[in-house]
Amino acid sequence: MIVLQIMGNLGADPEVRFTATGQKVTSLRVACNSKKSGKEETIWWRVSVWGDRFDKMITYLKKGSMIIAVGSMSKPEIYTKDGTPQISLNMTAEMLLFPPLPKQNSEKSPNDEGSSAYPAAANMAIKGPSKQYDFDEEQNDNLPF
Repeated sequence: MIVLQIMGNLGADPEVRFTATGQKVTSLRVACNSKKSGKEETIWWRVSVWGDRFDKMITYLKKGSMIIAVGSMSKPEIYTKDGTPQISLNMTAEMLLFPPLPKQNSEKSPNDEGSSAYPAAANMAIKGPSKQYDFDEEQNDNLPF
């Protein structure tokens, strides 16, 4: 099993379906962009979320929303589309996260956290350390390792 973390934007609204046994599965189509040799490339992932443990979070996800998914990767599937071989990358999510949101307005105070784009994630802003620490050789001698 390969465990990985991907971050990208949803290419469509989440799709909910149920298996024959009644188990809930939510599918997310996630586009991850990268640059190779100055050329932009998009890799598409099909992310499956089993059960209802992320239901509150998924209500905030719409086409274009940014998401981080952590989970296990399934074996890639190869298929042919219009005579061209294509690869389908699939993942089963164990964890979904909202990415840190950048400041929308440069006039906001340093104490402002997040944005209203994800109300449930408003308190997830990442803050740096409140105090700078300078370590010198004398302090390192007190460390047990």
